[in-house]
Amino acid sequence: MAQVAPHLLPDFDRDRAASTERARTEVSAVPMRAFAEAWAIEVAIARHPERAGRLHALETRASLATNLEEARRITAEIARIRHDAAAEAGLRTAGPVPW
Repeated sequence: MAQVAPHLLPDFDRDRAASTERARTEVSAVPMRAFAEAWAIEVAIARHPERAGRLHALETRASLATNLEEARRITAEIARIRHDAAAEAGLRTAGPVPW
């Protein structure tokens, strides 16, 4: 069986454990639902190496942005990638990114 982004497994396990502990402490399913939705998006991104590469390149550029307009353009593209991944994962979203 093929794996999608096995390098993300340590992060997945860490987030799962933290969400489970939070859910127990809060006696709430909300942390587990948030965990599942966040990771559904990460997997949807990782399933497309070119999209994952573009996202990582944009994140690097965002950390180096020197002006507000550049930062806004980068942030808008990051938001579009994550929005598209959420839709692919079957998550309801508020609609297309307005930028």
